[in-house]
Amino acid sequence: MARAHPSLAQSLAWRLEVAAYDAITLLARLFPVDSVSDFGAAALGWLGPMTSVHRVAVRNLQIAFPDRTAEEIERLAAEQWRQIGRTFAEFPIIDRIVAAGDRIEIVNGERLAEIARTGEPVVFVSGHLSNWEIMPAVIAHSGVVCHMTYRPANNPYFDKRIRDNRFRYGVRLFAPKGGDGARELLDALGRGESVALMNDQKFNGGVAAPFFGRLAHTAPGPSRLALRFDTVLQPMSVQRLGKARFRVIVHPPIKPVASGDRAADIARSVGQINAFMEERIAERPAEWFWVHKRWPTETYARKRR
Repeated sequence: MARAHPSLAQSLAWRLEVAAYDAITLLARLFPVDSVSDFGAAALGWLGPMTSVHRVAVRNLQIAFPDRTAEEIERLAAEQWRQIGRTFAEFPIIDRIVAAGDRIEIVNGERLAEIARTGEPVVFVSGHLSNWEIMPAVIAHSGVVCHMTYRPANNPYFDKRIRDNRFRYGVRLFAPKGGDGARELLDALGRGESVALMNDQKFNGGVAAPFFGRLAHTAPGPSRLALRFDTVLQPMSVQRLGKARFRVIVHPPIKPVASGDRAADIARSVGQINAFMEERIAERPAEWFWVHKRWPTETYARKRR
Protein backbone atom coordinates (compact mmCIF):
# COMPACT_ATOMS: atom_id res chain seq x y z
CA MET A 1 0.00 0.00 0.00
CA ALA A 2 2.88 2.36 0.77
CA ARG A 3 4.17 1.87 -2.73
CA ALA A 4 0.74 2.33 -4.35
CA HIS A 5 -0.11 5.46 -2.32
CA PRO A 6 3.14 6.96 -1.02
CA SER A 7 3.12 9.96 1.27
CA LEU A 8 4.52 13.23 -0.01
CA ALA A 9 7.63 12.72 2.13
CA GLN A 10 8.11 9.15 0.82
CA SER A 11 7.64 10.27 -2.78
CA LEU A 12 10.18 13.06 -2.30
CA ALA A 13 12.67 10.67 -0.70
CA TRP A 14 12.25 8.25 -3.61
CA ARG A 15 12.81 11.02 -6.15
CA LEU A 16 15.91 12.26 -4.36
CA GLU A 17 17.25 8.71 -4.25
CA VAL A 18 16.78 8.20 -7.97
CA ALA A 19 18.23 11.65 -8.72
CA ALA A 20 21.39 10.61 -6.87
CA TYR A 21 21.49 7.36 -8.86
CA ASP A 22 21.07 9.28 -12.13
CA ALA A 23 23.95 11.57 -11.19
CA ILE A 24 26.19 8.61 -10.32
CA THR A 25 25.24 6.88 -13.57
CA LEU A 26 26.00 9.98 -15.63
CA LEU A 27 29.37 10.35 -13.93
CA ALA A 28 30.23 6.66 -14.33
CA ARG A 29 29.53 6.76 -18.03
CA LEU A 30 32.09 9.55 -18.49
CA PHE A 31 35.01 7.35 -17.42
CA PRO A 32 36.71 4.22 -18.83
CA VAL A 33 35.13 0.92 -17.79
CA ASP A 34 38.09 -0.31 -15.74
CA SER A 35 38.40 3.01 -13.94
CA VAL A 36 34.77 2.78 -12.84
CA SER A 37 35.31 -0.79 -11.64
CA ASP A 38 38.46 0.20 -9.75
CA PHE A 39 36.65 3.08 -8.06
CA GLY A 40 33.91 0.74 -6.83
CA ALA A 41 36.50 -1.67 -5.45
CA ALA A 42 38.33 1.10 -3.62
CA ALA A 43 35.19 2.77 -2.26
CA LEU A 44 33.45 -0.32 -0.88
CA GLY A 45 36.75 -1.91 0.06
CA TRP A 46 37.20 1.03 2.42
CA LEU A 47 33.59 1.46 3.57
CA GLY A 48 32.39 -2.17 3.74
CA PRO A 49 34.51 -3.36 6.70
CA MET A 50 33.15 -0.47 8.77
CA THR A 51 29.51 -1.53 8.34
CA SER A 52 27.55 -3.81 10.66
CA VAL A 53 27.10 -6.44 7.94
CA HIS A 54 30.85 -6.99 7.84
CA ARG A 55 30.38 -9.19 10.92
CA VAL A 56 27.82 -11.22 8.99
CA ALA A 57 30.29 -11.77 6.15
CA VAL A 58 33.02 -12.83 8.59
CA ARG A 59 30.69 -15.24 10.40
CA ASN A 60 29.49 -16.74 7.14
CA LEU A 61 33.07 -17.34 6.06
CA GLN A 62 33.85 -18.95 9.40
CA ILE A 63 30.87 -21.29 8.99
CA ALA A 64 31.81 -22.23 5.43
CA PHE A 65 35.55 -22.56 6.05
CA PRO A 66 36.04 -23.61 9.68
CA ASP A 67 39.64 -24.68 9.07
CA ARG A 68 40.81 -21.28 7.86
CA THR A 69 42.69 -18.97 10.19
CA ALA A 70 41.26 -15.70 11.46
CA GLU A 71 43.70 -13.81 9.23
CA GLU A 72 42.58 -15.76 6.14
CA ILE A 73 38.93 -15.10 6.97
CA GLU A 74 39.56 -11.38 7.36
CA ARG A 75 41.43 -11.25 4.04
CA LEU A 76 38.54 -13.01 2.28
CA ALA A 77 35.99 -10.71 3.90
CA ALA A 78 37.96 -7.65 2.83
CA GLU A 79 38.37 -8.93 -0.72
CA GLN A 80 34.67 -9.76 -1.07
CA TRP A 81 33.88 -6.10 -0.29
CA ARG A 82 36.13 -5.02 -3.15
CA GLN A 83 34.39 -7.52 -5.42
CA ILE A 84 30.95 -6.25 -4.42
CA GLY A 85 32.13 -2.69 -4.95
CA ARG A 86 33.19 -3.54 -8.49
CA THR A 87 29.84 -5.19 -9.21
CA PHE A 88 27.79 -2.26 -7.92
CA ALA A 89 29.91 0.30 -9.76
CA GLU A 90 29.72 -1.69 -13.01
CA PHE A 91 25.93 -1.93 -13.03
CA PRO A 92 25.30 1.42 -14.79
CA ILE A 93 27.82 0.55 -17.52
CA ILE A 94 27.19 -3.15 -18.15
CA ASP A 95 25.92 -2.36 -21.63
CA ARG A 96 29.41 -0.99 -22.39
CA ILE A 97 31.03 -4.14 -20.95
CA VAL A 98 28.79 -6.35 -23.10
CA ALA A 99 29.27 -4.22 -26.22
CA ALA A 100 33.08 -4.27 -25.89
CA GLY A 101 33.16 -7.79 -27.28
CA ASP A 102 36.44 -8.81 -25.63
CA ARG A 103 35.49 -8.44 -21.96
CA ILE A 104 33.37 -11.59 -21.66
CA GLU A 105 34.68 -15.08 -22.35
CA ILE A 106 32.03 -17.80 -22.67
CA VAL A 107 32.84 -21.42 -21.89
CA ASN A 108 30.55 -24.04 -23.46
CA GLY A 109 28.60 -21.38 -25.35
CA GLU A 110 27.52 -24.08 -27.78
CA ARG A 111 25.09 -25.29 -25.11
CA LEU A 112 23.32 -21.90 -25.20
CA ALA A 113 23.31 -22.05 -28.99
CA GLU A 114 21.70 -25.49 -28.80
CA ILE A 115 18.96 -24.22 -26.47
CA ALA A 116 18.29 -21.28 -28.78
CA ARG A 117 18.29 -23.46 -31.91
CA THR A 118 16.01 -26.19 -30.60
CA GLY A 119 13.70 -23.92 -28.61
CA GLU A 120 14.18 -26.27 -25.66
CA PRO A 121 12.74 -24.62 -22.52
CA VAL A 122 15.14 -24.91 -19.58
CA VAL A 123 15.35 -23.58 -16.03
CA PHE A 124 18.58 -21.60 -15.71
CA VAL A 125 19.96 -21.55 -12.16
CA SER A 126 22.84 -19.62 -10.68
CA GLY A 127 23.77 -17.39 -7.76
CA HIS A 128 25.34 -14.10 -6.79
CA LEU A 129 28.78 -14.90 -8.16
CA SER A 130 31.17 -12.13 -9.18
CA ASN A 131 29.12 -9.71 -11.32
CA TRP A 132 25.92 -11.74 -11.56
CA GLU A 133 24.37 -9.25 -14.00
CA ILE A 134 26.67 -10.57 -16.73
CA MET A 135 24.85 -13.92 -16.90
CA PRO A 136 21.41 -12.65 -18.02
CA ALA A 137 23.15 -10.47 -20.61
CA VAL A 138 24.94 -13.53 -22.02
CA ILE A 139 21.72 -15.56 -22.07
CA ALA A 140 19.84 -12.77 -23.83
CA HIS A 141 22.57 -12.25 -26.43
CA SER A 142 22.69 -15.99 -27.16
CA GLY A 143 19.22 -15.80 -28.68
CA VAL A 144 17.52 -17.82 -25.94
CA VAL A 145 14.05 -16.48 -25.10
CA CYS A 146 14.28 -16.31 -21.31
CA HIS A 147 12.34 -14.68 -18.48
CA MET A 148 14.64 -13.39 -15.74
CA THR A 149 13.33 -13.21 -12.19
CA TYR A 150 14.19 -10.21 -10.07
CA ARG A 151 13.19 -8.61 -6.79
CA PRO A 152 11.55 -5.23 -7.51
CA ALA A 153 13.05 -2.29 -5.65
CA ASN A 154 10.83 -0.62 -3.06
CA ASN A 155 11.41 2.69 -4.83
CA PRO A 156 9.34 2.46 -8.05
CA TYR A 157 11.43 5.16 -9.78
CA PHE A 158 14.63 3.28 -8.95
CA ASP A 159 13.01 0.01 -10.03
CA LYS A 160 12.32 1.54 -13.44
CA ARG A 161 15.95 2.64 -13.72
CA ILE A 162 17.07 -0.93 -12.99
CA ARG A 163 14.74 -2.35 -15.64
CA ASP A 164 15.74 0.30 -18.18
CA ASN A 165 19.43 -0.38 -17.56
CA ARG A 166 18.95 -4.11 -18.03
CA PHE A 167 17.02 -3.38 -21.22
CA ARG A 168 20.10 -1.53 -22.52
CA TYR A 169 22.23 -4.65 -22.29
CA GLY A 170 19.70 -6.95 -23.87
CA VAL A 171 17.42 -8.27 -21.11
CA ARG A 172 13.88 -7.86 -22.40
CA LEU A 173 11.69 -10.17 -20.32
CA PHE A 174 11.29 -9.73 -16.57
CA ALA A 175 9.33 -11.79 -14.03
CA PRO A 176 9.18 -10.19 -10.57
CA LYS A 177 9.48 -12.51 -7.60
CA GLY A 178 6.21 -13.35 -5.87
CA GLY A 179 2.80 -14.61 -6.94
CA ASP A 180 2.55 -12.66 -10.19
CA GLY A 181 6.09 -13.59 -11.16
CA ALA A 182 5.46 -17.28 -10.47
CA ARG A 183 2.48 -17.24 -12.81
CA GLU A 184 4.58 -15.56 -15.49
CA LEU A 185 7.22 -18.28 -15.19
CA LEU A 186 4.62 -21.03 -15.47
CA ASP A 187 3.11 -19.36 -18.53
CA ALA A 188 6.55 -18.89 -20.10
CA LEU A 189 7.55 -22.53 -19.69
CA GLY A 190 4.13 -23.57 -20.97
CA ARG A 191 4.87 -21.60 -24.14
CA GLY A 192 8.23 -23.33 -24.51
CA GLU A 193 10.31 -20.38 -23.24
CA SER A 194 13.09 -20.59 -20.69
CA VAL A 195 13.28 -19.03 -17.23
CA ALA A 196 16.22 -18.00 -15.04
CA LEU A 197 16.37 -17.83 -11.25
CA MET A 198 18.95 -17.12 -8.59
CA ASN A 199 18.90 -19.97 -6.08
CA ASP A 200 21.60 -19.20 -3.52
CA GLN A 201 19.93 -17.14 -0.79
CA LYS A 202 18.01 -18.06 2.34
CA PHE A 203 14.36 -18.95 1.73
CA ASN A 204 12.37 -19.36 4.92
CA GLY A 205 10.11 -22.37 4.65
CA GLY A 206 12.17 -23.79 1.80
CA VAL A 207 13.87 -27.16 1.57
CA ALA A 208 16.58 -27.74 4.19
CA ALA A 209 19.52 -29.03 2.17
CA PRO A 210 23.24 -29.33 2.95
CA PHE A 211 25.37 -26.30 2.18
CA PHE A 212 28.97 -26.25 3.39
CA GLY A 213 28.20 -29.02 5.87
CA ARG A 214 25.13 -27.39 7.43
CA LEU A 215 21.49 -27.33 6.47
CA ALA A 216 20.36 -24.20 4.64
CA HIS A 217 16.76 -23.41 3.68
CA THR A 218 16.65 -23.10 -0.09
CA ALA A 219 13.88 -22.09 -2.49
CA PRO A 220 12.41 -25.17 -4.23
CA GLY A 221 10.99 -23.13 -7.13
CA PRO A 222 13.56 -24.01 -9.83
CA SER A 223 13.37 -27.71 -8.99
CA ARG A 224 9.58 -27.69 -8.99
CA LEU A 225 9.48 -25.97 -12.37
CA ALA A 226 11.96 -28.41 -13.92
CA LEU A 227 10.01 -31.41 -12.61
CA ARG A 228 6.64 -30.00 -13.60
CA PHE A 229 7.71 -29.35 -17.19
CA ASP A 230 10.02 -32.38 -17.45
CA THR A 231 13.01 -30.26 -18.36
CA VAL A 232 16.52 -29.67 -17.07
CA LEU A 233 18.11 -27.30 -14.64
CA GLN A 234 20.79 -25.42 -16.58
CA PRO A 235 23.49 -24.15 -14.18
CA MET A 236 25.67 -21.17 -15.07
CA SER A 237 28.38 -19.28 -13.25
CA VAL A 238 30.52 -16.21 -13.78
CA GLN A 239 34.12 -15.53 -12.74
CA ARG A 240 36.01 -12.27 -12.68
CA LEU A 241 39.22 -12.45 -14.69
CA GLY A 242 40.48 -9.06 -13.55
CA LYS A 243 38.91 -5.61 -13.31
CA ALA A 244 35.83 -5.62 -15.59
CA ARG A 245 36.62 -8.83 -17.49
CA PHE A 246 34.67 -12.03 -17.00
CA ARG A 247 34.37 -15.71 -17.80
CA VAL A 248 30.83 -17.10 -18.04
CA ILE A 249 30.60 -20.88 -17.78
CA VAL A 250 27.63 -22.89 -19.02
CA HIS A 251 27.81 -26.06 -16.94
CA PRO A 252 26.40 -29.52 -17.77
CA PRO A 253 22.63 -29.63 -17.25
CA ILE A 254 21.07 -31.31 -14.22
CA LYS A 255 18.10 -33.54 -14.98
CA PRO A 256 15.89 -33.92 -11.88
CA VAL A 257 14.79 -37.50 -11.25
CA ALA A 258 11.04 -38.08 -11.20
CA SER A 259 10.60 -41.14 -8.99
CA GLY A 260 6.95 -40.61 -8.13
CA ASP A 261 7.77 -39.24 -4.68
CA ARG A 262 7.53 -35.56 -5.48
CA ALA A 263 8.75 -34.26 -2.12
CA ALA A 264 11.81 -36.49 -2.27
CA ASP A 265 12.47 -35.56 -5.90
CA ILE A 266 12.37 -31.84 -5.10
CA ALA A 267 14.61 -32.29 -2.06
CA ARG A 268 17.14 -34.26 -4.13
CA SER A 269 17.16 -31.62 -6.85
CA VAL A 270 17.57 -28.76 -4.35
CA GLY A 271 20.49 -30.65 -2.85
CA GLN A 272 22.10 -30.86 -6.29
CA ILE A 273 21.75 -27.11 -6.77
CA ASN A 274 23.25 -26.41 -3.35
CA ALA A 275 26.14 -28.75 -4.16
CA PHE A 276 26.72 -26.91 -7.44
CA MET A 277 26.72 -23.54 -5.67
CA GLU A 278 29.03 -24.80 -2.93
CA GLU A 279 31.56 -26.00 -5.51
CA ARG A 280 31.54 -22.68 -7.35
CA ILE A 281 31.90 -20.66 -4.13
CA ALA A 282 34.70 -22.86 -2.79
CA GLU A 283 36.62 -22.35 -6.03
CA ARG A 284 36.54 -18.54 -5.74
CA PRO A 285 35.24 -17.63 -2.27
CA ALA A 286 35.91 -13.89 -2.50
CA GLU A 287 33.52 -13.62 -5.44
CA TRP A 288 30.32 -14.67 -3.63
CA PHE A 289 27.86 -12.35 -1.88
CA TRP A 290 28.66 -13.18 1.76
CA VAL A 291 26.75 -10.32 3.39
CA HIS A 292 23.40 -12.06 3.89
CA LYS A 293 22.54 -14.68 6.52
CA ARG A 294 22.38 -17.85 4.43
CA TRP A 295 21.92 -20.35 7.30
CA PRO A 296 19.21 -20.64 10.00
CA THR A 297 19.38 -18.14 12.87
CA GLU A 298 20.51 -20.77 15.37
CA THR A 299 23.61 -21.48 13.26
CA TYR A 300 24.88 -17.97 13.95
CA ALA A 301 24.40 -18.35 17.69
CA ARG A 302 26.90 -21.21 17.89
CA LYS A 303 30.49 -20.42 18.66
CA ARG A 304 33.11 -21.16 16.04
CA ARG A 305 34.59 -24.58 16.63
